[in-house]
Amino acid sequence: MVQWRRLGAAAAFGSALLAMAACSGDGGRESATPAIPGVDLEGKVLRIGALNDESGPAAVVGIPYAIGKRLLAKHVNDGDSGLLPAGWTLELVERDHGYNPQRSVQLFNEIRDEVLFIGTSFGTPNTLPLRPLLQRHGLVAFPASLSSKMAEFRYTPPGGPSYQVEAMRAFDWAVEHAGGKDQIRPGILYQHDDYGKDGLQAWRQAAEHHGVEIVAEQANAPGQADFTAAINALKKAGATHVLLTVLPSATGPALGTAAQLDYAPIWIGNTPSWIDRFFDPEVIPPSVFDNYYWVMGSPYWGEDTPFAREFEALYEQYGRDMAPPDFYMMTSYLQGRIALDVFSRALAAGDPSREGFMQALTTLEDYDAGGAVPFKLDFTDMPYVVGVEARVLKPLMDQASWREVAPFAQPQALQATPNAQP
Repeated sequence: MVQWRRLGAAAAFGSALLAMAACSGDGGRESATPAIPGVDLEGKVLRIGALNDESGPAAVVGIPYAIGKRLLAKHVNDGDSGLLPAGWTLELVERDHGYNPQRSVQLFNEIRDEVLFIGTSFGTPNTLPLRPLLQRHGLVAFPASLSSKMAEFRYTPPGGPSYQVEAMRAFDWAVEHAGGKDQIRPGILYQHDDYGKDGLQAWRQAAEHHGVEIVAEQANAPGQADFTAAINALKKAGATHVLLTVLPSATGPALGTAAQLDYAPIWIGNTPSWIDRFFDPEVIPPSVFDNYYWVMGSPYWGEDTPFAREFEALYEQYGRDMAPPDFYMMTSYLQGRIALDVFSRALAAGDPSREGFMQALTTLEDYDAGGAVPFKLDFTDMPYVVGVEARVLKPLMDQASWREVAPFAQPQALQATPNAQP
């Protein structure tokens, strides 16, 4: 099994901290060392929070994402994972906000004093309202979001290239696929929230760079069921390549509606537009995805890399009874491994408090999680640098796999403005 780093020092420092906490003060009085939220030094227990969506419009993504953290806990608590120092166990404090931003704030306040950090804050619109609370309590929340706004805020470190990087890379590929800027008529279907606006802004920026006019911009609401008007508008405008900055709950109905209306552009989906359940012909006819492509910068299920193979083995051991294979389960698990590495660094440095955790996070420089991610993470300064390259994949529906049609590359619009932040 791949081990990310040696944790002997972490165990030694953890023992020292435990001894300090147990020692008597002057005259035999009990030490006044304050308790650390989410850290039981004596019992060697780490408690982390998870604000999931298991009942809202993004539940098809949120459920496997939640399971990814549960699989991580099983792996750690089974012993000998190497992800925490010897003897330490992991507890999850989970809540379901149902993709409701107000509910997310309420549940954060409910669990904030029980955890060291939030291991999952699911969704862009549900994470952004937490920012003042995270800052007030010095509490890091790892977002299940690649919104560009996450890298701009100290307490929401993202785990990969932003939706904007994806969208701009998709535009470059679309121009090439169309045969040049004079042959493309780009359109976009985007979710009417901060996630969707990320894709829209980047699509516009890339179009301006290439000197191309966007012929149609259509918005949808989370959970929207009827896409007839939006698809008709894209068809009427003659859009040849359409970016999908939407959730899977919109991808299926939108593409299905397009098929019924005999409209077959090239669809290019941001990362959250896809779920691996689409590979199941009983979920949706495979032909619906004949013109679908996926732009993303993360590892995917079945990729021929050491991490992907290692995770699939862990899934067979711990996760097969929990859920079918899913890309988001792997992504969530990987995000959790990174967070545990940060905690282990804080413990080794002698300060597993929230302040110490943040300090340990800033030591991640030129970091690829032991080769698990195909890009470099840098949390040493703001805004965080989390990759500026993405690739384009084509689903092989009969094989439940992927073919790369465009390699990792930095979007041309970013190359033209190297000082711009994606």
